[in-house]
Amino acid sequence: MTVTYTKEVATCRGFSCFLRLLLKWKGSIYKLVYKELLVFLFIYYFLNLTYKYILNRTGRDVFIQIVHYCNASTNYIPLSFVLGFYVSIVMARWWDQYRSIPFPDSTAVYVSATIHGQDERGRVMRRTIMRYVCLSVTMLFTNISPKVKKRFPTLDHLMKAGLLEESEKKVIQGLNQKFPSYSKHWLPLVWASSIVTRARKEGRIRDDFAVKTMLDEINAFRGKCGILINYDRISIPLVYTQVVTLAVYTYFLSALMGHQCVEGHGYVFDKYFPLFTLLQFFFYMGWLKVAETLINPFGDDDDDFELNWMVDRNLQISYLIVDEMHHEHPELIKDYFWDQVLPEELPYTPETEQYREMHPLPSTANLVSKHEDDLIGGSSYRIFGSSNTLRKRSNSVVSLLRKIVRSDSTSNESEQEMWEKIPRTKLEEVIEEVDEQLTIMSSRENDLKRPRIQDIFGPTTQPLDSPQEESPSFDSLKQKREEERLRRFRRNLANYLEHKEPS
Repeated sequence: MTVTYTKEVATCRGFSCFLRLLLKWKGSIYKLVYKELLVFLFIYYFLNLTYKYILNRTGRDVFIQIVHYCNASTNYIPLSFVLGFYVSIVMARWWDQYRSIPFPDSTAVYVSATIHGQDERGRVMRRTIMRYVCLSVTMLFTNISPKVKKRFPTLDHLMKAGLLEESEKKVIQGLNQKFPSYSKHWLPLVWASSIVTRARKEGRIRDDFAVKTMLDEINAFRGKCGILINYDRISIPLVYTQVVTLAVYTYFLSALMGHQCVEGHGYVFDKYFPLFTLLQFFFYMGWLKVAETLINPFGDDDDDFELNWMVDRNLQISYLIVDEMHHEHPELIKDYFWDQVLPEELPYTPETEQYREMHPLPSTANLVSKHEDDLIGGSSYRIFGSSNTLRKRSNSVVSLLRKIVRSDSTSNESEQEMWEKIPRTKLEEVIEEVDEQLTIMSSRENDLKRPRIQDIFGPTTQPLDSPQEESPSFDSLKQKREEERLRRFRRNLANYLEHKEPS
């Protein structure tokens, strides 16, 4: 079963709480690597004693050359990269397999809420459906876990455990004879689906939507079982596992020679005990042992999943939900906070008063920003000069119109030339923008009377774009009308700007 140490690391105070974990034996690195470590030390000291007491001068020279060669060659093995990438794949696969383990709790809740009836028939249907669900996952565990397989090696053992009936065993045996190659863990789920449809025909399920919900839940349960079967059948590519294993063992075979303390190589401390060589062995070999332990979490290792406990738990919880607790709930009464609009803070005991916490604030709660007088608009107008500047108070639409209405005394151009210089389309855009700003400001509470767009342009007698037959005098009348319109616009706008000075 997985070795848990959550309690020991719940609160880290004082010295490192991880140091206390180094004293554990079950599931520890010492338990995993001590055999390989003993073999490594035996070979290391054997070579060391051979160099000191057995070899002659010529043999020692050859031994020293081999030591230098092996020490230089160990740097060519990318051990950290290969091991790190491999272990990350194994860890992700290990956690995904645990998340794929199917639990019948949600299925039991659906069965209890959907299949009605307090009589014996309804009770039999609910219990049988959940027994089939538990039988399915137990048959799955026997296919992927040696521990569960040893507990239920045959169908007879499942029948003695109460998960399988005699008639059901005969059906499975008949299918095994016809199709011996395929797993039959899905067969009880098919039986459970048939019982759901029968309950609908008997009126124990109220509508077809509830039937679909039940069948979707059973099918989702079957899908998780299929995922575990695929994980069991498809392993991490063998070539990658071989590469990692060869890299680790080749590295330490080279280290047996390359880390020897000989003349001109090594430190005097290594003559008696190669401390840092052993630490390196612990780290890299322990890293490899992590992958070996977690690559199949359904075995007998200390950190493997406890599936036998899950088998018992699944059946007990399932029967508890669909039978003992079926349509049972406490009496409906007014809750403690009935007379309160919002519940107050729940009380603390005197021992936990120090753990009182305030409501967390967002990250920008205390951020102070500078408010600009004007909002930055999304469009800009090129009337005089630049076109890509932001519209602040100095170059807003009102300021641009002020420049248009009030001609500069130092300018050599007349007002009429200034107006003629402005493109007609740009002028219309500016007028529309002013109209929009006036409409927005008119909705605010202000005693100042603001001109309306009707006051600026005046009522029209007929649509401007209405088809008319042009006459020689029409052009002059049209030009006078436009000039009068512009003069009225400038007069009203100047009157407005005198009352609305920018702050």
